[in-house]
Amino acid sequence: MKHAMTHMLGSMVYRILTPLTLQQWLILGLVVLVIVTPIAAASFGAANIGFLDVLHVFITKLPQSFDTLNPTTVNGITERIVMELRLPRILLAFVAGAGLSLAGSVLQTVTRNPLADPYLFGISSGASFGAVVMLTLFTGSGLFESAGVVANAGIFSGSGVFAGLLWFSLPFGAFIGASLSVLIVLALSGLGLNSQVERMLLSGVATSFMFGALTSLLLYFASPQATASVLFWSLGSFAKASWSLLILPTLVVGASLLIILGMKRQIMALQAGDETAHTLGVNVPKLRLNMLLLCSLITAILVATCGGIGFVGLMIPHTVRLLFPGRQPIVLTALVGGLFMVWIDVLARCLLGNQELPVGIITAALGSFFFLLILSRRKVAS
Repeated sequence: MKHAMTHMLGSMVYRILTPLTLQQWLILGLVVLVIVTPIAAASFGAANIGFLDVLHVFITKLPQSFDTLNPTTVNGITERIVMELRLPRILLAFVAGAGLSLAGSVLQTVTRNPLADPYLFGISSGASFGAVVMLTLFTGSGLFESAGVVANAGIFSGSGVFAGLLWFSLPFGAFIGASLSVLIVLALSGLGLNSQVERMLLSGVATSFMFGALTSLLLYFASPQATASVLFWSLGSFAKASWSLLILPTLVVGASLLIILGMKRQIMALQAGDETAHTLGVNVPKLRLNMLLLCSLITAILVATCGGIGFVGLMIPHTVRLLFPGRQPIVLTALVGGLFMVWIDVLARCLLGNQELPVGIITAALGSFFFLLILSRRKVAS
């Protein structure tokens, strides 16, 4: 017994004194960032609220037994700004970044193409088209208003029952559009074992342009005010974040993460090729279709909630694979994507004075440069 205790203590001391590897330091840094980011990000904004003020607000929300940690009182306005405006926005940005990163990682795996992304694959464009269709139907900014079908409102707008359906119709329309985009891509590229990955990506790009043209057509017939609001929404923003708006994206992204973790072995088997995965007992067409539909659901809910935010699903999985070579850390991919999006949103709020820059503009600028970098590296490698 004494020998066993001595051995246990020796092993613990060895682990403490042994220097951490680079990957362990990276994981430790991510944990610290996850803890510090909500406090630090909430201190940025139009109202001048310091880091310690935000920390005091968070401490006041702890159980009563921690009151000794908060000797100072917190201003009521400061508390409302942090808890009702900034914290929901930070959490929504984190959920959106995590969801888009998960979707991009899964798409790159099931298609075995490092350039696959919800934005490039046409899923985001299809979701945006479905959401814009619902917006024009329910807000009176579309084709029917100019045709005189209704006056001063959309087909279903007003104070009646149909006005309340907008909350449900927007994600539903986005999911229908995203699913339609996936079906078109699969119809053009095929779903079987012999389907070409390059053809699938090219089909996604063509589908993206098609839905983009249809969305522009709807906006052409819309009123100027509606066009401006829809245009700002389509560029991506977390300005409308609230606690109630957080519920649906959090549930969808959380449930999707659990599904992906549960099917991780089957998904990873696709990296070795369709034939190899098939010999391992994986139903390749069914798995690919299910994963594409799951990515469509994630993208649709996030597009309906935050608008179009591109290239996150391209950049983050690549970055994580560079930091953790030879591994497929799905949870870490979600964490890095969430943290990335939170700080991109902080940059969007602080980059210009007295106005907010759409998040999608920043991610598109970074993503296009990242896309060219990947292409140049593949050209050098070949």
